[in-house]
Amino acid sequence: MSDFVIDQKEIERASELLRAGQLVAFPTETVYGLGADAGNVDAIAKLYKVKGRPGNHPVIVHLSELAAVDNWAYLSKEARLLGETFWPGPLTLILPRKAHVSTLLTGGQDTVGVRIPSHPTALALLSTFGSGVAAPSANKFGKLSPTTAAAVKEGLGEEVSMVLDGITPDIGIESTIVSLVGEPSILRPGMLLPEDIAAVCGLELKLAYLKSEAEGESEPVVKAPGTLDSHYAPQRPLLLVERGKLGEVLLELGHKGLTCNLLAFADSQSLIDSVAQDLADKVSIDRSLFVEGQAKDYARGLYGNLRHLDETGAASCIVVEEPPGDSAWHGVRDRLKRAGHGSSLQSLFLSV
Repeated sequence: MSDFVIDQKEIERASELLRAGQLVAFPTETVYGLGADAGNVDAIAKLYKVKGRPGNHPVIVHLSELAAVDNWAYLSKEARLLGETFWPGPLTLILPRKAHVSTLLTGGQDTVGVRIPSHPTALALLSTFGSGVAAPSANKFGKLSPTTAAAVKEGLGEEVSMVLDGITPDIGIESTIVSLVGEPSILRPGMLLPEDIAAVCGLELKLAYLKSEAEGESEPVVKAPGTLDSHYAPQRPLLLVERGKLGEVLLELGHKGLTCNLLAFADSQSLIDSVAQDLADKVSIDRSLFVEGQAKDYARGLYGNLRHLDETGAASCIVVEEPPGDSAWHGVRDRLKRAGHGSSLQSLFLSV
């Protein structure tokens, strides 16, 4: 990112729009954010309306430096250690809010999510603006998160006053969310390893997202963004398939007269090509994307790949080969699980 030249005039224009209560989309290292002045309740209300976001879903306040967090939240020793280690970067901390922080930001709760992004455009905007910017992902609520300016414009159009262009997000999925209120927990996984976070803060962290997955239950209170059972969803139904069952499911789709767009790992390509060739009359794959098996590379391209498969061809659904289960993949698996939750096809193939 060091070679990127920031257009300061564009940054200043974006800051002026934020001060005027308008919405500005900007790139972060995770995904594009839809920003509003976090201290302006009218701007926050507009943000929720444009997103179509329920009022009980908190948004994250983005800041330019660690010292600014004290204006919004109470920092414990552990929180400060995490901030000093992982900020700027893809970490959000849930902390007790200061009294002046609007509950419109916090979903009615006494906590607030804060983070310092590392993307140079985001940092330039936050530094120039000089205060907190509330910024969920720059898309309609529950839909695929955007990682390009073009995707933001396509999804939000004239509802956003300005879209800052910049380097494509390097992380590709949303930040890891750690709550240090009550039982220390990771509420949403990202690309920071749970064991690395625990080692820095010296706390035993509950992996709340794994408990939810195992029990099939949602928290009664939405403690953090992006933690609904169904989220990050493409328009087409998404079917997440275990690696060893991919050929079987593709054949079953063919029997049902359904075509699919496919996202799979490169080492599965020969198997899928063989199945498609031998059973050409029974398996219908419209479009295929084969990706390498590194978690960071996969995450970086995830939303762009899903968006491409969602917009391309006339397939009935998107089939995704399930990633590995180790902690490096927790963030990716979380996004795919939520993207496919509630899909009519998912229930059809539970026994396959």
